[in-house]
Amino acid sequence: MLYTAKQTENPLVITGFRNKDLIILQDDFKNAGAELVLTTDDGSAGVHGFVTDVLKEKINEVDEVCACGPTPMLKAIAQVCKEFNKPCQISLEERMACGIGACLVCAVKVRKNGEEIMQHVCKNGPVFNAEEVVF
Repeated sequence: MLYTAKQTENPLVITGFRNKDLIILQDDFKNAGAELVLTTDDGSAGVHGFVTDVLKEKINEVDEVCACGPTPMLKAIAQVCKEFNKPCQISLEERMACGIGACLVCAVKVRKNGEEIMQHVCKNGPVFNAEEVVF
């Protein structure tokens, strides 16, 4: 995400953490020139709430959304982007035992051409179009 922020003109970065003790990378994103919004689940720093709360408020300020993080958050972000008709790329975090698609540990269900198929995060990803991922 930091690389993407550095390559984007006027990036908006929304970071979310459970509490203030887990916060990382804020200075890195600021140094990349990003408008940065920090959220914490417990309200101990930044905006009290979830990344998706801020995303809903700021969604009309962005052309595209790129996200990484836990699957429940990615699912919620994908739903917000679908609701507001914004393209969304998500980086899935799955265990990758072999790294070449042979062991099937990282297999995820995606929708391609109206059909649900399995793809490997290690081989076909880890970044997927959010609308294609079957959560």
